[in-house]
Amino acid sequence: MGSLSILCVLGLILIVGNQVSISQDSPADYVNAHNAARSMITSAKIPNIVWDDKVAAFAQNYANKCKDCKQIPSGSGGRYGEYLGENIAVSTGYKSGTDAVKMWVEEEPHYDHYNNSCVGGECLHYTQVIWEKSLRLGCGKVRCDNGSTFIACNYDPPGNIAGQLPY
Repeated sequence: MGSLSILCVLGLILIVGNQVSISQDSPADYVNAHNAARSMITSAKIPNIVWDDKVAAFAQNYANKCKDCKQIPSGSGGRYGEYLGENIAVSTGYKSGTDAVKMWVEEEPHYDHYNNSCVGGECLHYTQVIWEKSLRLGCGKVRCDNGSTFIACNYDPPGNIAGQLPY
């Protein structure tokens, strides 16, 4: 195999590899992953969440400020004009948007709906994903300076309101 053939094969691998990772970070991918989790709740009719460009712009602007991959809540009240719900995921290396949503949804076994509490582990990312009154979603993602991935999803209206059930 000649040098040109090897370069063509390597170029094709790079193109296909990039398309696979991008295909899990589109607005539809984030929305579909959220709505799949919301549809699993059979005791209530939770409406589908929709992508919101304004919320997404906030999430991406926040993610852009977190290229050091520090998990600091965005404090959306001051900059956005209203409070937004928020989920953050940080990983060493690559993580897709759908991987982040899957990680949050995997907290479901720790949620006790009857007592509205987390039992035996974290569950508040999960409850934000399925929060019935959260109707709009926007997410942002950056590759951090150290090679890690930082993903922030914001929700409007916010979930995880003290004393309220998610559905």
